[in-house]
Amino acid sequence: MKPSASGPFSYVPLPKRPKIVWPNGARVAFWVVVNFEYFPLDQKIPGGHGKVPDIVAFSRRDYGNRVGAFRIMERMARFGVRGTANVNADLCTAHPEIIAEAKRLGWEFMAHGRSNSRPMHELPPERERDEIREALDIITKATGTRPKGWMGPGMHETWNTLDYLAEEGMLYNADWINDDQPYLMHVGGKTMVQIPYGEQPHDKGAMDRLHYTNDEFVQMVKDHFDTLYEEGEKSGKVVVVALHPFVAGQSYRIRIVDRILDYVMGHPKVWAATGGEIAEHFLKGETF
Repeated sequence: MKPSASGPFSYVPLPKRPKIVWPNGARVAFWVVVNFEYFPLDQKIPGGHGKVPDIVAFSRRDYGNRVGAFRIMERMARFGVRGTANVNADLCTAHPEIIAEAKRLGWEFMAHGRSNSRPMHELPPERERDEIREALDIITKATGTRPKGWMGPGMHETWNTLDYLAEEGMLYNADWINDDQPYLMHVGGKTMVQIPYGEQPHDKGAMDRLHYTNDEFVQMVKDHFDTLYEEGEKSGKVVVVALHPFVAGQSYRIRIVDRILDYVMGHPKVWAATGGEIAEHFLKGETF
């Protein structure tokens, strides 16, 4: 997209939008995104001390891939909730066991770049298109299914990212955090759905950056859900909960997953869906 003061989408204020109707009269689409990320020991790790090797930062994230990932998947399976696995391409090579378990559970795979140590806006401009294509090809080979959606490492983009994603036929994007409903992006003559992915409720944002306790984070999710569930009676909303295995997958935090899923799935008008399912259903009836 060309540099501009706003993004490649229309501004449609909430009261002026067509009604969104989710399957079976659900008020909310419940989207659980689990970020399976790989951080190489021989590269700088975002949020670390900036030197290589960063043993503490690496080890914390490695715990998520060794232990936390499987804890979260097991907990979600108990509640019958299929997640969207937001995966780095490098993780497919480093930890194929995680991919295999997510496949066994029937999860969707969303592309999350090559590595969270290499966000899009820090790549050489001539490298970005190839980085996107390579990430999609690696994830497709590892999972057996081409991703329908994309979230950049750190949710970063350049002026060219959306054009490259449109070229690759992405159905949806999750980098923009400016709504509670899906909307359409118009890029290079193509249409892409933007699905809400809020900075909150987000375990890393709330618990690492804002230092929320377990109880405070669970209450945040409940308040978020209650508001959108109430508003969803008029027009469907998306309740997204973002989890990281090295945060929510810790032994002293894993029960927040139980508490959140028990609360949300205890309501009758909830559609637990993947990103691809949300985008495809939205395209059937919405045009804003």
